Amino acid sequence: MASITASRDTTSTLIERRAREIGRVLFAKVGGGPKPWERGWWDDRMMNLTLGDPLVKVQLFRFIDAMPVLKTPAAIRRHLAEYLDEAGDRVPWWLRLAVALAPAGTLGERALAGMARFGATHMAHRFIAGATPDEALKTVLALRRQRIAFTADLLGEAVISEHEAERYQQTCLELIRGLSRPLAAEPEIPQIDRDHRGSIPRVNLSLKLTSLTARFDALYDRSTLRRVAHRLRPILRTARELGAYVHVDMEQYAHKDLTLAIFKSVLSEPEFRDWPDAGIVIQGYLTETEADLGSLRDWVKQRGTPVTVRLVKGAYWDYEVVLARQLGWPIPVYLQKWQTDACYERSARFLMEHHEQLRPALGSHNVRSLALAMAAAEAYGVPDDSYEIQMLHGMGEPIQRALVADGKRVRVYTPYGAMLPGMAYLVRRLLENTSNESFLKASFTDHAQVEELLRDPEEVGAMWGRNKPSQRKPESLTVHAATPALPPFQNEPPVDFTRPEARAAMSEALRVVRDQFGRFYPLVLNGREVATGVEFTSTDPGASETIVGRFAQARPLDARDAISIARERFGAWSATPAVDRASVLLKAASLMRAKRSTLSAWEVYECGKPWREADGDVAEAIDFCEFYAREMIRLAEGRHRDVPGETNAIERIARGVAAVIPPWNFPLAIPTGMTVAALVAGNTVVLKPSERSPRIALLLAEVLREAGLPEGVLTVLPGFGDVGKALVDDPRVNLIAFTGSRDVGLEINRKAAEPAPGQDHVKRVIAEMGGKNAIIVDDDSDLDEAVVGVLQSAFGYAGQKCSACSRVIVLDGIYDAFVGRLVDAARALPVGPADNPDTAVGPVIDAKARERIEGYKTIAEGEGDVVLSVDVGSLAARGNYVGPLIVAGVRPDARIAQEEVFGPVLAVLRACNLDEALRIANGTVYALTGGLYSRSPANIDHVKREFRVGNLYVNRPITGALVDRQPFGGFQLSGIGTKAGGTDYLLEFLLTRTITENTMRRGFAPESDGAATVPTNEAALGV
Repeated sequence: MASITASRDTTSTLIERRAREIGRVLFAKVGGGPKPWERGWWDDRMMNLTLGDPLVKVQLFRFIDAMPVLKTPAAIRRHLAEYLDEAGDRVPWWLRLAVALAPAGTLGERALAGMARFGATHMAHRFIAGATPDEALKTVLALRRQRIAFTADLLGEAVISEHEAERYQQTCLELIRGLSRPLAAEPEIPQIDRDHRGSIPRVNLSLKLTSLTARFDALYDRSTLRRVAHRLRPILRTARELGAYVHVDMEQYAHKDLTLAIFKSVLSEPEFRDWPDAGIVIQGYLTETEADLGSLRDWVKQRGTPVTVRLVKGAYWDYEVVLARQLGWPIPVYLQKWQTDACYERSARFLMEHHEQLRPALGSHNVRSLALAMAAAEAYGVPDDSYEIQMLHGMGEPIQRALVADGKRVRVYTPYGAMLPGMAYLVRRLLENTSNESFLKASFTDHAQVEELLRDPEEVGAMWGRNKPSQRKPESLTVHAATPALPPFQNEPPVDFTRPEARAAMSEALRVVRDQFGRFYPLVLNGREVATGVEFTSTDPGASETIVGRFAQARPLDARDAISIARERFGAWSATPAVDRASVLLKAASLMRAKRSTLSAWEVYECGKPWREADGDVAEAIDFCEFYAREMIRLAEGRHRDVPGETNAIERIARGVAAVIPPWNFPLAIPTGMTVAALVAGNTVVLKPSERSPRIALLLAEVLREAGLPEGVLTVLPGFGDVGKALVDDPRVNLIAFTGSRDVGLEINRKAAEPAPGQDHVKRVIAEMGGKNAIIVDDDSDLDEAVVGVLQSAFGYAGQKCSACSRVIVLDGIYDAFVGRLVDAARALPVGPADNPDTAVGPVIDAKARERIEGYKTIAEGEGDVVLSVDVGSLAARGNYVGPLIVAGVRPDARIAQEEVFGPVLAVLRACNLDEALRIANGTVYALTGGLYSRSPANIDHVKREFRVGNLYVNRPITGALVDRQPFGGFQLSGIGTKAGGTDYLLEFLLTRTITENTMRRGFAPESDGAATVPTNEAALGV
């Protein structure tokens, strides 16, 4: 063993020494990069001049990203000016002057717009091979004349419909067929057309599996595989018939495992098992890279035919870091550049060691990385022509030329497609070229020393210290009441269903819950079972004949008994120290984490919530417990404003008995939020859950009891409206927390305002009562994002959210394009039972809801143009299913645009400008949530000022508010009270007292936080 280790160390030393030798030779051949007579030299200097300031760079990239949708000179000038305004004085003087000399409506404006469009298109031509098949062929032939191979990559808008996926597949097929014949007629160039085994394909296509279906998600991995494989097979079949090569690109980390699984699955099929002309990308910045390479090697050994691995650093680093931090997930990428470089080098060595199974394709512009790989090839006896080096079109041409001159096979990644829609790709390339950590920038622009550039990344890591940030998620919080301080609140991360273990846990939880269907749950008052003489059932909305549970039905007299118990327990519970009450909530949060999959599974069956929706509800319930516990401890500290001789204390005390009446659509989160807020404030609670979700409410009570809540402090009364009415009418109730319909909420508020005989208080009412929420789509918006965001907001949980989007107001300039893509994308949303992970639109809650929504569908047919109406087919006989409906051309005053539907019905309205869109958006009695998709900073600011809603979301869906991050609640007829999940919410459940005490006796007073006081004569004497 020792001799093997010593041999490896010796090999590593030799490889390192040889890598530096190769690197020096390469740098000498490169000779300092592009020359002044070459286009790249001028482009690089212009980018450095314009994009040197990070803030200016960000603003210009945002402008370039918006360019494809800016149709007029006025729009181009306005957006450029708005973006540059955000960078202020950091904008170069000449750029500010160019905008200043182009006032609106002048020839200067048209000239500025023309120059901006020309500049962006000119830069795009550097990185994009062509917009047509003829242009692509010209680029490919030009590369061949330089003895450089190519791989073609298709650019374009994101695939959000199956129609677009079909079109992507056809474009791939057309490109293979269109390039195969002319390239076959070209004379052979052995350096790029042969390897150590013989001839290699001249046509090389890179494709994205995510573009072969509108719904690519590991949550429903089997159906995703089925759809992708169906479209991938004809591409592979055509490539094999015509002697072409197909390479699978890698994108975001969330898609990695599924991409690898589909690649392995299809290429293991008998038709393709012996075909070697395929490959896949592996990204060096991922911490799982080396494990993935090992898995690929093992699979190839079983398959018996090699594949190619394109090893790259990775192009989504910023996205992965931001997303992981936003969601609270482990960060999947290395956080320091040297770590990525080191992983890349280890992976390159692995490929060279196993080049017979994994053919190496080294994608990099880093001379050090390439030199290390070439040195490893020499050390392991890998023939020069058995691996290739790949680079991006328009980048690193001096390095390409040096490698070609050295006899290496170089392949250029050549994006193909329309120039302006390819701006997203262009922005990524510009980011690479201008990054402070870019090897090309350091080499050719910043002129770093060669020896510095060739340094081993492990040495760099040693120099800067190996303080690698934790890759683990923060520990879950479990704090005892005696703990003096709590860590800052953090939102509970959603379950990552791309992980197989998460999917397995949910599947098992669904099985366990199914085994508990049909059980009877008695009414319990103060720990004692009460016989009510009548029971009711809760059923699965997706399978109406399936009884989830049987429940003793509470009566009005049981409500009166529960209030009596709550009043008896109030004194002791309200006197319990706030930190002890908070500890119950923290323990409950910990228990919910432990039972998370089970709680989610109950929601799937009792309320028809799809997997992610159910999990999000449980996460929010955990957040409410954690957040309100901290808030109560903060409020319990009180406030003191003492002065000499007087103390002044402000303290919070509980109100009394709270009646909590939640809805069924967030069956755990909303009951938890209202209940634990009341409890931690010192109130006792009678909870009357929706008759459609009683089992989940009982689970909440079980969790709180297990967490240490004393008996009788919380009573759950499963039942119907007569129980809720009894709670509202009872004069002993001090506070009512309600979430539900507007009519019921207003009736509760009216009754609560009228004190009953003998009532000594005014009841406090907190009511969230729904909305008619709108999203405005500006004419410069990113349609990929806008369409997906609107669909998620409108049809998530079948539109059964008070925050759901039921109106989308689209500016005239993009109305037709938006509606067309919206309808195509909506057709790709499967309707089905909630326990099927592939379901996008599940059932509505019951038959009554289905009938009401169907009635609105009939109304919609007379109020606009029904552009989509999904027929649920045989599902209708099984459960309460309603297919999505989209009606366009709706008037602002139409019923479908004014009344809350609470189902998968979306009205599309047209507006001629942003002011009209705002008038329409504000033109309802509700003010709950709203959204805007726009890339105009000025329009975003305008909407922020004028759109009157409680929660406004810009360039993202309008559902899914998070505790503390986005406190939730509206005004007008959308709600009464303070926003849930915010720092003021607990004040609704508390009374405030001020206690003032005169502490002066005989002219002196004890020292206090104010100035100390001593007798006047002693003070005068300086004693």
